[in-house]
Amino acid sequence: MERIAIYGKGGIGKSTTVSNLSAALAQKGLTVMQIGCDPKSDSTINLTGGKRIPTVLEVIRDKDKATRLSDLVFTGSGGVLCVEAGGPKPGIGCAGRGIIAAFEKLAELKANDVYNPDVVIYDVLGDVVCGGFAMPIRNGYADSVCIVTSGESMSLYAADNIAAAVRSFGSRGYASLKGLILNKKGIVNEAAIVAQSAREIDTVILHTIERDPLVQQAEALHQTVIEAFPESPQARSYAALADKLFDCEKTAGRAAACV
Repeated sequence: MERIAIYGKGGIGKSTTVSNLSAALAQKGLTVMQIGCDPKSDSTINLTGGKRIPTVLEVIRDKDKATRLSDLVFTGSGGVLCVEAGGPKPGIGCAGRGIIAAFEKLAELKANDVYNPDVVIYDVLGDVVCGGFAMPIRNGYADSVCIVTSGESMSLYAADNIAAAVRSFGSRGYASLKGLILNKKGIVNEAAIVAQSAREIDTVILHTIERDPLVQQAEALHQTVIEAFPESPQARSYAALADKLFDCEKTAGRAAACV
């Protein structure tokens, strides 16, 4: 099982990138589980036809010990297994602690053993890397980390913070930083700006996603680009990202999984 945490500043297009990545991997025949780790609970919304699924924390509050895996894990487009950790009510409690509680409940119910995913992708808010949001990095849940960024200064500032958090845990054998995913916003000299930032934090740009109105058109349909416009250059770009991050034959352990 391959496990990767994808971080990024809120509004950078991280969830769009993750959902399209999940859809691309599922299209290759892999069993993919996407876990949204943002209190907004909208990571998987374009995989579920625009429907918000119940969050782990909501279900725990309502059902407590009667909670079952089928209450938490929902099958989305292409067979992607969708989970939303959720968070506390606004102004009450700590969102980071909510992620911890959600992860513990999924582990208690043996989600990985039951669904046996080839790939688990954690979609994690990266504005603040507190204990809860750093959980995929430091508690052995993820093997590697990618950061979605653009050439905007606040996005790069968040990327630097996330990279620092990964480095601080890396010496203890936890998740390592794979690199940056440049999700372009149309800034002048954007590629050069991000390349310079990558050098400063001692990493690389793994993949560049061009700005394309098809992304917004797909989201208006409550779909990923992979589903709505499968033959488009943008869909091919997400598929190329999937190829760069995962060797599907190796991950699935069976050549038939690659199509």
